[in-house]
Amino acid sequence: FEIFNLDLKAGDSLKIKGKISEDTNGFVVNLGHSSSDLALHFNPRFNESVIVCNSKCSKAWQQEHRDSHLSFSKGSTIKLVIEFLADKFQVKLPDGHEVEFPNRHCYDKITYMSVKGGFRVTSFKL
Repeated sequence: FEIFNLDLKAGDSLKIKGKISEDTNGFVVNLGHSSSDLALHFNPRFNESVIVCNSKCSKAWQQEHRDSHLSFSKGSTIKLVIEFLADKFQVKLPDGHEVEFPNRHCYDKITYMSVKGGFRVTSFKL
């Protein structure tokens, strides 16, 4: 699932609903300008029981941020709300917990989004 002409501006929220497959080790939601320039790489990893967030600049990964609050499981249907603010991203998990990650590139607009791995998107709303 990839979108190249997303128009997400600072202050906007993105709601993503979908089903996590039973046999996955994790999935990824990427937001940025391209696959090599990502402002937010949101990566729940079931094999490590952690959510890893990161950013990528000119194909180079930056410092990982790890959050051990993994409140959903394989096989479940979830809704994620990603709020894009001028200085950070706030990802609201199904149980209300929020994962915050800084807007390291200071982007004011996100044009690229991809969802990869064991997550089937059933709907998304800007």
